[in-house]
Amino acid sequence: MLFRWSSGVSLSMVIALAAVVGCRGGTGDGEQKALAAAPVAAVRSGSLANSVHVAGELLPYQEVDLHAKVSGYIREIKVDIGDHVKAGELLAVLDVPEISAQVSGAQAGIDRSKEEIERTRSMVARAEADHQALHAAFARLEQAAAVSPGLIAEQELDDARAKDSASGSQVDAARSELAAMQQSYRAALSEHLQYASLADYARITAPFSGVITWRFADKGALIQAGTSNASSMPVVKLAEVDKLRLRLPIQESLAGLVRTGSKAEIHVEATKQNLEGVVVRTTNELDPTTRTLQVEIDVNNPGGLLTPGMYADVTLKLDTTENALSVPVTAVVHSGADAFVLVVRPDGRVEKRAVTTGVETADRVEVRNGLAVGEQVITANLSSYQPGQRVHAVPANDGDSLPTGKGK
Repeated sequence: MLFRWSSGVSLSMVIALAAVVGCRGGTGDGEQKALAAAPVAAVRSGSLANSVHVAGELLPYQEVDLHAKVSGYIREIKVDIGDHVKAGELLAVLDVPEISAQVSGAQAGIDRSKEEIERTRSMVARAEADHQALHAAFARLEQAAAVSPGLIAEQELDDARAKDSASGSQVDAARSELAAMQQSYRAALSEHLQYASLADYARITAPFSGVITWRFADKGALIQAGTSNASSMPVVKLAEVDKLRLRLPIQESLAGLVRTGSKAEIHVEATKQNLEGVVVRTTNELDPTTRTLQVEIDVNNPGGLLTPGMYADVTLKLDTTENALSVPVTAVVHSGADAFVLVVRPDGRVEKRAVTTGVETADRVEVRNGLAVGEQVITANLSSYQPGQRVHAVPANDGDSLPTGKGK
């Protein structure tokens, strides 16, 4: 035979060696199948908005109970519930006989004062005419006495002087009386204005445009003056509904993030409407009972589809960060004040990495440092993986890309 087995080498050893080589050559696929699957998501860059979801109630922009300022019986009521009225429109008229009598009396006083003024003016004119005649007569006598001494008796001259002086006093007295009559006339006008103003209060008008939401009284009902009786019954209730207030209670932990101008997405389930708005006002203090901040959004309602009392689901965008790196919230583990993620490196090995978080939404959280765009983080069952462990990366349910490298 051409070949001889060397000493110490047996056929069984050769077969065993071939088996070992064959086994080593077939381990690749088996090892890949043996790696644990890890759901991963890519670190993304984009706008990230912190938001809060809260239910709010739609309220009239303005609402008021209209009372009478004077007591009286309703003579006429011109509106009913559901009626739309304009600002200044007459809603009801009260019958107040005593005020009508006072207005009539004040008007009579004005007329009487006018007559007295006319009479006194006539007296002034007559007194002035008499004074002018007597003064002229005295002046002529005085002049004649000066030209021809002894021509005019002193007694006659003294009488003329006295009459001139007396007529002047009568003019002054008539003028004073006229001034007094004019003062009385002004007082009568003031009294008439007062009673006329009270009479105007018997007419109840709309202070603003809106809709009558309730009617409390009917024709003939006695209405007490709202200024004299705190429990007096109003006549009607008026609400402005062309624009509504959407009032929201914001919890104490988020109150500092709400600002005037914060954007809001509004969904009204009753009407299936989706609206947009902004925060226009806040109370700037917490309600001591509920520990909430009251926030209001103005909602235009030109078609009247929205009704006060409806509830709305509101998403308030409290804080927005542009170009923010973010990962799914399930990818971040918090341990006290620290946070970390599990990164799948290109070689397929797990790395535990500390991160600093920022704005958080319902499904994403901002990572301010510790990660780069495109890196892959494990999103579920983080306690099942250990740093340095090799894993088989699979895409998470959110549709983020697969890792840039696979384990080999």
